[in-house]
Amino acid sequence: MYRLKNDYYYANKALKGNMMTSTCPIIFKQIDATVTRVSSVYILLFVVLFLTTSQIFFIYFAAMDFLMRLYFLKQYSLIYQLSIATKKVFSLKTYMADAGAKRLAAGFGLFFMLLLIAEYHLRLDILLFVTTAVFLLCGLLETFFGYCIGCKVYFVIKKIYPDFME
Repeated sequence: MYRLKNDYYYANKALKGNMMTSTCPIIFKQIDATVTRVSSVYILLFVVLFLTTSQIFFIYFAAMDFLMRLYFLKQYSLIYQLSIATKKVFSLKTYMADAGAKRLAAGFGLFFMLLLIAEYHLRLDILLFVTTAVFLLCGLLETFFGYCIGCKVYFVIKKIYPDFME
């Protein structure tokens, strides 16, 4: 019983002071949220480069990086390494956050990248721009305001499928 109370205490403590809510998945593993936000900036940059150049390479690269960080060793991710270096160069403070919400956001990011790749190859240009705009909006909200749309979507999915991500 003490373990459950202790975990609940730390989960609530981790949620205070940022825009995450109790609807975010909690896995009780802390990660550097500053590095994650810097990674978001690089991903957003790749999406903007795609929009301005129409080179699908940028989206493929972002998708491969999401795959690397989600399912393989994140130390081999170029964007992760760039984010760590950027954090050091600019002497950014370390803010720890629960890895569950960040992992969920990366999963949604990978989904968006795969969707963009499919829409590009199927020549669904209008849908491609709408999807890109939604992704950019979600990314900007998370990067600059700490507001996670993914957590809101997670809450809705949990209402429909209670065993989701368990």
